[in-house]
Amino acid sequence: MKKIIVLLSVIVLFVTGCSVVKLDETNISKNIKILLSRSSNLYNVNYDGYRYYLPKGISFINKDSYNALLKDKNNNKYYMFIDIIGYYHKKENDYVMSDNSHYSQRIDYNKKNGYIQIDDVDGKYFVQFVYNYAKMEVYVSKNDLTDVINNMCCILRSVKYNDSVIESMIGENALDYKEEDYSLFKADSNKESYMEVVKRNETDEYNKYLEDEKIDIDY
Repeated sequence: MKKIIVLLSVIVLFVTGCSVVKLDETNISKNIKILLSRSSNLYNVNYDGYRYYLPKGISFINKDSYNALLKDKNNNKYYMFIDIIGYYHKKENDYVMSDNSHYSQRIDYNKKNGYIQIDDVDGKYFVQFVYNYAKMEVYVSKNDLTDVINNMCCILRSVKYNDSVIESMIGENALDYKEEDYSLFKADSNKESYMEVVKRNETDEYNKYLEDEKIDIDY
């Protein structure tokens, strides 16, 4: 009977979202495998060509084109980029694992691939997570690392693309389309570029704007 109750509890956790999932913080690979192996049809964010799900406690700070700056309840800031161009051209993942990182691993689940790289920086961790033609970057303390990675898994696995809309935006017939260079999200991005983006969004004027315009996601 106890086994049945435990099993049902686990099922409820994954059906209702990712905000309450608490896994073994000493085993990053296990966490990622459990979360990314499961497909997700949840979404509460919908834009032209794509949609995704933000777990409870995650809020928007800013959105600019395919870039978004998010914040969780512990004030960790997530920089997210949706690679519409890479998705359209089905660009291959060319990531080479790093021997000098705290953690570095290529990822391949549900016919979607990417990588995660975690580097030690000044007593904290700089996390780069690419999956499903989207990338997230976070600069986080050790205490929050597990929750942050779980959140990133839940968001990245939920990204869904609308092929017909994307074709109309950047297909051969989209004469006004202009490809941009999203250098921040190449494999050689670093903490400095991430921190520059965060700093640009933390001016006094901008913080005042956020008090009125911040969107909280509590689904």
